[in-house]
Amino acid sequence: MSEKQVYYENPIVFERADPWVYKHTDGYYYFTGSVPGYQSIELRRAKKLEDLESNSEIITVWQAHEIGLMSQLIWAPEIHFIENKWYIYFAASNHGELRDRENHHRMFVIENSNESPMNTEWIEKGQIKPQFESFSIDATVFEHNKELYYVWAQLDPRIPGNSNLYLSKMANPWTLKGKQLLLSIPEYGWEKIGFLVNEAPAVLIRNGKVFITYSGSATDENYAIGLLWADETSDLLDGYSWHKLDQPIFVSSETNEQYGPGHNSFTVSEDGTKDIIVYHARPEKNKMGDPLDNPNRHAIAQEFTWTEDGFPFLGEPVANTKL
Repeated sequence: MSEKQVYYENPIVFERADPWVYKHTDGYYYFTGSVPGYQSIELRRAKKLEDLESNSEIITVWQAHEIGLMSQLIWAPEIHFIENKWYIYFAASNHGELRDRENHHRMFVIENSNESPMNTEWIEKGQIKPQFESFSIDATVFEHNKELYYVWAQLDPRIPGNSNLYLSKMANPWTLKGKQLLLSIPEYGWEKIGFLVNEAPAVLIRNGKVFITYSGSATDENYAIGLLWADETSDLLDGYSWHKLDQPIFVSSETNEQYGPGHNSFTVSEDGTKDIIVYHARPEKNKMGDPLDNPNRHAIAQEFTWTEDGFPFLGEPVANTKL
């Protein structure tokens, strides 16, 4: 890798929480994230990360239903390319306000078979159902040793808190199969500020390890990123394969005025030589009301490096240059 550090004019996209970036073999960065109002899924693409805001193709590929399970609070879409088809994973609710066993988020996926995903020809493949029904969000997928895996956040009524992380293999891109591993629960102080939360997993396979970053605590300035990892040769569905840091690896920066960094994705620089983390953060602390109703979470891109032990080193959230 070259020595010169890469810097981006941030935010790369305004008012898009839960940013997901995927760089495809066509050279485009495909971007999606939670759209304020939570009623649609928007897809952008550009050849440069800095072009995603004002110099990109933008299309709304899917709209929430008028009623039912996929009608409210469309959260955290992710676009993936699996077996020559495009998939967008997202969470949706059937009610905008009620939060009980029947009225809350479940996980869904849509599919597109075209060469380009920049169209409205998406097919609803339905709900992705884990082994028990409850609040479920923030799914991501990854391929490892010719197996497709699914990681998500879900509430278990037997475990205190809002959500834990779970891991399962997939029979296909819309169906889970076999054992489902309870991967992580909110157990450390930094994961339990405001709410007891483990959510927003993102996977990075490097240096002989499978890394999973995730976010914890309330979505205000206390939101932060933690780290799980397992050896890449281990059985990923064996709980003993996994390790967890007791401290977050990415937190708010008073100096750079970035608050609540979290819900990240990983990509590479335009020339492919640098590792890039894309995350959302707020330029100020949440002043009042539900932070989920505040649209000031923007998508930020910055380079990260690696420690001598082969672990990701995210550093400190960078300052915005475009606010």
